[in-house]
Formats: sequence, C-alpha cells, structure tokens
Amino acid sequence: MSASAQPVSIDVFSDVVCPWCFIGKRRLEKAIALKPEIPVEVRYQPYFLNPWIPREGIERDDYLTRKFGSPQKYEQIAQRVAAAAAEEGLTYNVGSLNRQPNTIDCHRLIQWAQTIGRGAQMKQRLMELYFTEGADLTDREVLVQAAASCGLDAAQVRDLLASEQDVEEIAKAAEAASSAGIQGVPFFIIGGKYGVSGAQAPEHLAAAIEQVARETSPAAAE
Repeated sequence: MSASAQPVSIDVFSDVVCPWCFIGKRRLEKAIALKPEIPVEVRYQPYFLNPWIPREGIERDDYLTRKFGSPQKYEQIAQRVAAAAAEEGLTYNVGSLNRQPNTIDCHRLIQWAQTIGRGAQMKQRLMELYFTEGADLTDREVLVQAAASCGLDAAQVRDLLASEQDVEEIAKAAEAASSAGIQGVPFFIIGGKYGVSGAQAPEHLAAAIEQVARETSPAAAE
C-alpha cells in the first residue's frame, strides 16, 4: 500500500473502567503493529459502562454488590480477566480499588488530549491508574496529574474540570452510541462501516483493518 494512502479510521468505543477495554486497547495496538504498511487514525469515543453511577462515584464494594451480587462473586470473574490482561503484558490488581468512579471527567480528559494527538496516551494512563495502581478516578488532582503526565497544562485542566466544559457533549455522544446499538465494549468501527465487537485477537482486528484498506485503496476504485 502506498504511504500516501488515506488512513483507515478506527473509532474505539470503550470506557476506562472496563477491563476488557484495557485488554482490547492493547490488542488493537498489536493489530496495528501487524500491518505497519497501513496508516490508521485511531479515535477514542466516549462510552459509559455504568451510566447510573453519580458524578462523585460510589464505594467499590457497593458497586460490586449491586452489579454482581457481592464482591466475592466478582472475584472469580476478575481473576480470569486479570489472567487475560497478564497475557497482554498488562497488570490488573484485583482488589486494589476502593471507589467506583463516574467516568465522564475521564472522557473529557481523553477528548482534550486527542486535540494534541495524545488521546491514546491519556486513555492508557487512566486505565493504568485504575486497574494497576488502584487510583481513585473521582479525585480531581489524580486526573490533573494524569493529564500533566500526558502533556496537558495542569492549571488549565484543573480549571476545565471545575467547569462543565464538554460535559453535555460527551454525555450525548455516549448516549448516541448506546442508542445506535452498541451495548458491549470495546467496540471498534473500522473505516466507518465495519463493526467489531469485543477484545478480539490482534490477528482478527488486523484482518479487518487490511480489508478496509484494500476496499478503500485507489486501485479498488478503478
């Protein structure tokens, strides 16, 4: 494929508190690496895994009880997910979390970071804070420091987080994704037309990327 080919767009619908999204992001990166000749443009789109959680978040045990019946019932599920994460070189420290956040502020950070080409870096940092370090993503200073580590201005981000900047826009985008039928994440829309659901193997994602690239190449249009 020519280096001047139009990049293949990959819209990723996911949430930073979704463990399979954590794994799916790494698998997408591996898929992209399998096809270095195909330029891609990855865009992270907002999705709320738990839209019912209030802005201030709730206690983690309360969340696990409401969603799974009890923290103990989640433990076995979490261990299987942690093993899958470890296979991708990721660390999911099960049991390290004390608070379940509402993620709208995290999605705001990702959107702001995408304007300077750091969306993927911001997404990764937030996921590592949550799954690996057990950080409280309802703590505004945790978010400010995460943003600063990804190249955003800390003081500006602090002011923006204290405002309602982009809150309505992100909420509407997440709601639109659900209304469009996206009920499970991660969900990838490749080339604006092919949907891939779940944290699929890198080879599967790479094949989808290659198919879209082939169909949209100048030669295919002749």
